[in-house]
Amino acid sequence: MIVAALGVAAAALLAAVAALLQSYRLQRRLASVPADGNVVGMLRNVDNELGRIDDVVAQLEPRLRKVERHLPRAIAYTGIIAYDAFGNIAGNLSRSIALLDARGNGVVISLLVGRNETLFFTKQVRGMEGVEELSPEEQEAIAEAVGR
Repeated sequence: MIVAALGVAAAALLAAVAALLQSYRLQRRLASVPADGNVVGMLRNVDNELGRIDDVVAQLEPRLRKVERHLPRAIAYTGIIAYDAFGNIAGNLSRSIALLDARGNGVVISLLVGRNETLFFTKQVRGMEGVEELSPEEQEAIAEAVGR
């Protein structure tokens, strides 16, 4: 008898929990209905917002295509090497800087710092190789840029 009563009580408890969950779901659905009950007006507003979003996306698409066309030529890899170009005269103040796009094309800029002067060189890079002969430091800057 007690076991039957416990079974009925457990079943009633489960039924109460299920009803509570259904009530919670229904309250959530009702919360999305406008206070004045104007569901049609709410749907019109949503449709207008979607139309504005479509317009914004349509305006962004040509700009995105333009960016995508230029992206392969943007700087994708950089490498900087510090060294002493004149044998312990000015410390490690000289630099070779590689700036390369996704295809490995770009430039290596070298600044050779001495006590009384700074020399500035640029060399073109194609396919991660110098168009002109590169110094070991410039080659190292390219290798650092592409992670070799």
